[in-house]
Amino acid sequence: MTAILYVGIERRSDKKKLMTTLEEYYNKFNEDKRLDSRHGRVEFQTSMHYIHKYLDQIAEETGKNRREIRILDIGAGTGRYSIALAEEGYDVTAVEFVKHNLGRLKQKCSLVKAYQGNALKLKRFEPESFDLVLLFGPMYHLKGEGEKLQALLEAKRVLKPDGVLLVAYIMNEFSVLTYAFKERHIREAVQEGMLDETFHCTEKGNELYSMVRLEDIAELNWQAGMERIQIIAADGAANYMRPFLNALDEDEFEQFITYHMATCERMDLMGASGHTVDILRKSREE
Repeated sequence: MTAILYVGIERRSDKKKLMTTLEEYYNKFNEDKRLDSRHGRVEFQTSMHYIHKYLDQIAEETGKNRREIRILDIGAGTGRYSIALAEEGYDVTAVEFVKHNLGRLKQKCSLVKAYQGNALKLKRFEPESFDLVLLFGPMYHLKGEGEKLQALLEAKRVLKPDGVLLVAYIMNEFSVLTYAFKERHIREAVQEGMLDETFHCTEKGNELYSMVRLEDIAELNWQAGMERIQIIAADGAANYMRPFLNALDEDEFEQFITYHMATCERMDLMGASGHTVDILRKSREE
């Protein structure tokens, strides 16, 4: 789900129209193709590495086998993560808002229990019913602190007391550096109020996407009563280097993956990564 500071779509203030625009966008956008690209493979392989790390931890702590570990993928898209995990033997449930994406997911794999739904209201699911929850798509699109907090609280509600929640975000600096400066939208971004005086993307910056900084994520976690285990740069520099990654042979690309995996936990790389994944548990103080 590529971060875009500005797209040439007429802005609409009505939330229902915004959701319609989101559906229109994903009816055309090929998420599978993005994750199969070189930069997408970096993000996917990194995210799966950490998903497996915490699934192994859950199995060790609970004594459960794979079929007993329940995973919820909120905003599952066409099922890249859901299907991979279901094929590994985990009990996977997916929720996806966009009917087109949901249809493709169901076509590709019958192992995943897939439903249409909204990250803001997971009323279908009982409290504390999942061992691991993925919130990988919704935070890209939910606007304002209120909606993001509501999604986080819903994910927390369905998470078991000792479960693990992984939340993906698009980072502010990646969007500013890439699209405001590299794509030379900086003048219009400033003139139209897409950036504030600190160069933080405002809600005017994009109709579909929302970009955050590390301090925004920390504030959401505090308000939701979630405690960080760790945070990773899911794709690091990969999105800045797309043509260069594409020019590498397979051995050179694998060396880049090795480099990225060795550095993706470094905080000095976190803010400028295209995407981050925040890995959380319920606060021990509650």
